[in-house]
Amino acid sequence: YEKTFGWTFKPWGPPNFYQIWDAGQGLMGALHERRELAPGKPMFGFEATVQVEDIRATLQAVEDAGGRVLAPPYMIQGVGEIAYFEDSEGNVCGVGQYLPGIWP
Repeated sequence: YEKTFGWTFKPWGPPNFYQIWDAGQGLMGALHERRELAPGKPMFGFEATVQVEDIRATLQAVEDAGGRVLAPPYMIQGVGEIAYFEDSEGNVCGVGQYLPGIWP
């Protein structure tokens, strides 16, 4: 990916976690090892995390729609709060309430 897209990967945070940097845009994403957030459901392929304004209200809406919280909000210093849920169809997704100014 470094050669093809010009991305660089910088170790950051927990073990096997990397920030993805683009020479022209700066910080643009993250990559980490596959996990098993829901017992018996390992992650395959990409893990999506979307930005939300209110992480707690979003998780309540997920539960109201028949989903369940897999990992409650936790703070990543310098980034913001992240949480994971399983929707009513069994799909796992992450949500992030990021600190102001973290993303362009």
